[in-house]
Amino acid sequence: MTTLLSDNIVSALGFTTDENFRKVRDGVSGLMYFDGQLPGVSEPFVASAIDGAALDSAFHALPRAAEKRYTRLEKAVILSVTNALKGLPVDPAGERVLFILSTTKGNIFLLDSAESGGYEPEQVCLWRSAELIAGYFGNPNAPLVVSNACISGACALMAAQRALQAGRCEYVIVAGADMLSRFIIAGFQSFKALSRESCRPFDACRSGLNLGEVAATLIVTEKPEAALQTGEVVLTAGAVCNDANHISGPSRTGEGAYLALKRVLSGVDTGELAFVNAHGTATLYNDEMEAIAIHRAALQDVPVTSMKGYFGHTLGGAGVLESIVSTRALREGIVLKTPGFDTPGVSRPLRMVTRTQPVRGCRCINMLSGFGGCNAALLYTLKCEEGWRFR
Repeated sequence: MTTLLSDNIVSALGFTTDENFRKVRDGVSGLMYFDGQLPGVSEPFVASAIDGAALDSAFHALPRAAEKRYTRLEKAVILSVTNALKGLPVDPAGERVLFILSTTKGNIFLLDSAESGGYEPEQVCLWRSAELIAGYFGNPNAPLVVSNACISGACALMAAQRALQAGRCEYVIVAGADMLSRFIIAGFQSFKALSRESCRPFDACRSGLNLGEVAATLIVTEKPEAALQTGEVVLTAGAVCNDANHISGPSRTGEGAYLALKRVLSGVDTGELAFVNAHGTATLYNDEMEAIAIHRAALQDVPVTSMKGYFGHTLGGAGVLESIVSTRALREGIVLKTPGFDTPGVSRPLRMVTRTQPVRGCRCINMLSGFGGCNAALLYTLKCEEGWRFR
């Protein structure tokens, strides 16, 4: 069983999972208003951004930090992986350890000649960032890069599970990360998708998404069922379904998301679900599509939440980040409120969570969707003291 061993989050809310989760549980958001702070971006927007000075300070305190010139993304990932490894009997330089990097754009800012000075030309390539990150830890294996729009993090975790189950490695270090840049901000503004206020997932007054920066790490391994301890969480199932609806627009029937949900719920009693963490970007069509898919999967009575009001949409990091926060909430027996939600704004009624509250259930689902019609769902299961079963 693919077991979650350790994790870390580097975000606008802090550099540890504990700090991030505590603030989210208390309703603190990392979103802030930007107007003119990003060169080349003329329109204001709301996003979450990692404190650059704090990141540099924490990174330069690490051993070997000065070996190469690392980008902001690479620094954040190295810091996150370092923190996730603390207390684990895992040697990141071991031959049975695999690194997987999930990102959509990596160091895309290096395509801008004004900002590329001092970096290797190849650092704009995703594979080179992955090499530098794995190389920092002395890992001898070729790292894997997963870049599949906004479901990248889910795909990376599924790739980790398959590598473990195939016996190709003993541990997998999965890191998901993306950073703000002029290219990314301008791209989403060209879609008229960015909101000038904090996002409002599934709300009637939603006006678009907020972007966010993150580097999040999950370290996983395979354990036999008999070796699992109470309180441990396993990745029970994952599914990716592409409905090929449109280059950027989701299916009006929620086809891909529904098929992914149907796949991970095969043989599962939905009464065991504590909550569904929806992709919940607060765009007009995404939220409507997810609401339809959730109804088609007969999950309309399960609590539904979205984390975008805390972190923004973290692109290639979302699947890893939201898996960490969701499974921490599952362990604590709570479901987190959806910031910004007030008045239902989708055609299918959902059981939206408007305040953080206790919840029963030993399973949770993470939903993700992305450009090109890609959709994913991950099912996590908590080993409880009583009544636990894998399937």
